[in-house]
Amino acid sequence: MEPQQDELALVERLREAHDTLMNEVGKAVYGQREALELIFISLLCRGHVLLLGLPGLGKTLMAATVAKALQLDFCRIQFTPDLMPSDITGTDVIEEDPETGRRFREFFPGPIFANVVLADEINRTPPKTQAALLQAMQERQVSVGRKTYELPPPFMVLATQNPIELEGTYVLPEAQLDRFMFCARIAYPTRAEEVQIVRGTTTNAVPEVHPVMSSEELLRLQHILRGVPVSDDVVDYAVRLVAATRPQSEVPGPETVSRYVTYGASPRASQYLILGAKARALLAHRYHVNFEDVRSVTQPVLRHRLVLNFRSRADRVEPDAIVDDILRAVPEEV
Repeated sequence: MEPQQDELALVERLREAHDTLMNEVGKAVYGQREALELIFISLLCRGHVLLLGLPGLGKTLMAATVAKALQLDFCRIQFTPDLMPSDITGTDVIEEDPETGRRFREFFPGPIFANVVLADEINRTPPKTQAALLQAMQERQVSVGRKTYELPPPFMVLATQNPIELEGTYVLPEAQLDRFMFCARIAYPTRAEEVQIVRGTTTNAVPEVHPVMSSEELLRLQHILRGVPVSDDVVDYAVRLVAATRPQSEVPGPETVSRYVTYGASPRASQYLILGAKARALLAHRYHVNFEDVRSVTQPVLRHRLVLNFRSRADRVEPDAIVDDILRAVPEEV
């Protein structure tokens, strides 16, 4: 189905806004363009992003700056070992009417009620508290007591995670990891980027980030994106890529999958491959999806969904290397 004229105009606006967003966020965040791209694509796809990297690399600043540039409400939750689920979702409080003396329950929303929620150092809190995000990330609502409350659209969780080897961290449950559309690796800056960081953050000058688009435009773009057509061959390719991550799958994968992978990706990964590919197509001035669009988002969609065995740790095999093998092994057409 061909897009309407007003939709085409908004898609053109998206392309302009994308370039402007990168420039505006670049005033405060130096480098990390790939991670910024994934955050923007995830917003368009109604997804969530896990930012994986060492402390001090600008993950929190990146999340706050993107929210500011898109005029979205931003809230940061510092995950700690003593954080409780109600500290995230909110809680019912008993109030008393001063005139009648009658008591009643009133719900006080938690910090999850924002457009962009930063779950900072999510792996520093126990799984019980991490699970408080599950319903919010999947259904965009939270249940407290007997009532369910809708979260404000657009809604997105950006979670930062320190490497598991650091002291005082917990492994994220597979169900939690599967809720994230992308896993973006935040690397050390280059020397030139680090020079920019030092120069830009050691003076009195404060970068002024201007709004790029409104939340209403973003919601409309989310709707338009889901209407982008995808051929059966491209959908089949995405499904075969995901199936190849599973040991003993009917789709033959590389030897590294059967050797190092205990469990592969779920069908949610196939959905995210197609949604991410649709966003890539729109940003490339196309209203159709091709195989390259799917390949371009395969690494960030799959890397955190592979459950590896002990042999992979012994042989120091990383998920990215296995995903590369899968991309080489699975043909575009059969």
